[in-house]
Amino acid sequence: MSFYDQISKDLITAIKSRNQGEIRGLQGIKAQLQLLRAEKGNASSPSEEEELKVLMRMAKQRRDSIEIFSKEKRIDLVEKEQEELQVIERYLPAQMSDKDLEAEVKKVIDQTGATGMAQMGMVMGMASKALAGKADGKRISEVVKRLLS
Repeated sequence: MSFYDQISKDLITAIKSRNQGEIRGLQGIKAQLQLLRAEKGNASSPSEEEELKVLMRMAKQRRDSIEIFSKEKRIDLVEKEQEELQVIERYLPAQMSDKDLEAEVKKVIDQTGATGMAQMGMVMGMASKALAGKADGKRISEVVKRLLS
């Protein structure tokens, strides 16, 4: 079952339970997945990897919004974004622990032979690809900077 099919099924359940936060989150996900399908055309449906990228982008947008709204002291908007983020995160793979993330980044650094910040771009490219869906890009970047400096 694709993400899209699962989201559609879960949306029906949320509507029946009248959970507004969940309905909003699921409708947002479904809309983004429909856009992805439209971009791909009728010839082929998007891969699970492409759908996962959409969910990761949506989660990042929510985190950024939460940060901005928190600074502006807009608690009502923070709560809405958090509700939607929780719904999105249910469909994402579990995030790596800091310890596991550091171990994986060390492997990438060893593979690339990077010795300093000058090679950060190369390390980030490989690490981001290897850890897609398992860790947020911001976390990966922080670990890479710490290990290369």
